[in-house]
Amino acid sequence: MELTLYVWKQKGPQDKGGLQQYSANAVSRDMSFLEMLDQVNEELIKEGKDPIAFDHDCREGICGMCSQVINGVPHGPQERTTVCQLHMRNFKDGDIIYIEPWKARAFPVLRDLITDRSALDRIIQAGGYVSVHTGGVPEANAVLVPRQDAETAMDAAGCIGCGACVAACPNGSAMLFTAAKVSHLALLPQGRVEAGQRVCVMTDAMLKEGFGNCSNHYECQAVCPKGIKVRFIAKLNREYIRALSADPG
Repeated sequence: MELTLYVWKQKGPQDKGGLQQYSANAVSRDMSFLEMLDQVNEELIKEGKDPIAFDHDCREGICGMCSQVINGVPHGPQERTTVCQLHMRNFKDGDIIYIEPWKARAFPVLRDLITDRSALDRIIQAGGYVSVHTGGVPEANAVLVPRQDAETAMDAAGCIGCGACVAACPNGSAMLFTAAKVSHLALLPQGRVEAGQRVCVMTDAMLKEGFGNCSNHYECQAVCPKGIKVRFIAKLNREYIRALSADPG
């Protein structure tokens, strides 16, 4: 396939940036999207030109680093798929493809298609964990967990923290990400002890990072590569209200 690419190029966070045209030649339909970019970069390097900077790691849909908006859709046109799992058979010969980084106030562009998503890490550091005393490993069946709770917690735990929900939201909200992390722990007995404190500090951290408010556009759910549902946002809201109601102050 022969493709025309319009790729966002930006030297750094303070640079204005803009789209630049590239040609992708002899692209195999069996290539992944990132392999196609690898091939384009190889040609650019041979010509002595600046390659396209983009983020990647596992290339197995696990790490969430391949944060690109393809033709206006975070992670591209295929549902529940990260960029690294997107294959060129989803495009046609002669297609024009626009490739941009996540764009949100809390996600500054470092270079080209690479954004700084460390704001999500700081939300986790604020309270996305369970504090326990170290010691012997308890018997697995010592604390019984209802099947529905366990399955719902696993659904929430599927979030890979890629930030597609933020990129898709017109408000740049991180509510789906934060809600998934809060709900995952709040649904399990080990996480209930600190549930009230957790939801408050993580929500506060989210707001301090400059993420916008949720206004129920559902774009986050539509682009999430792991299918995280907006019902977890409702769960976060209930946990938050419960925590405020229990606080005597």
